[in-house]
Amino acid sequence: MTPGQATLHALPQEARPREKLLARGPSALSDAELLALLLRTGLPGKNVLLLAQELVDRFGGVAGLLHTPADALKSIKGLGPAKRAELVAVLELARRALSEQLRQQPVFDSPQAVGHYLQLQLGAKPHEVFAVLFLDSQHRLIVLEEMFRGTLSQTSVYPREVVLRALHHHAAAVVLAHNHPSGVAEPSKADEMLTQTLKSALALVDVRVLDHMVVCTSGWRSMAEMGLV
Repeated sequence: MTPGQATLHALPQEARPREKLLARGPSALSDAELLALLLRTGLPGKNVLLLAQELVDRFGGVAGLLHTPADALKSIKGLGPAKRAELVAVLELARRALSEQLRQQPVFDSPQAVGHYLQLQLGAKPHEVFAVLFLDSQHRLIVLEEMFRGTLSQTSVYPREVVLRALHHHAAAVVLAHNHPSGVAEPSKADEMLTQTLKSALALVDVRVLDHMVVCTSGWRSMAEMGLV
């Protein structure tokens, strides 16, 4: 540790997030306090809570920070390789936990988990990506595949390829998904038309389209909930 770094132990007892978590549970901590537990040390003249709050503010909350590519964190003073690796590891653990949850139960038993999972997978990508969640007969996740990549404004999606992958995985149903790099998770008219095209193509091989979800770093929208599937 560099001399002068402000650690968690240097904070007043009532301000220490670790003790607060153990006494009152994780829900009692703010985003900055939870992040401070990961960072552990601050900078000379800036304690770890201030550093954590600065990161939360700069990247638009913890979700924004976790969606930030590791390379983009290199410019932040106080975030060395170890701390950047820990933040990336937390994101990967969240992805794996949600993936495991979706493999063990029907996706519509936990629509929030589906949204979070897709947001973590696709939300921060700088280009538009079209992905498909292939599901078994009980609507549990088989696999997520990123199938097509486009520009910031459009993606070329080929229904034949989606049908072939559905047959390959012996899927009974699918959830379609794509991201909006613009940051606005609202489906467009083109998204509606694509959904209906894929729905018709997949129906020919008895594969149901359960939903089409549009995601960005700040959230997601379910086209099924909007009555568009």
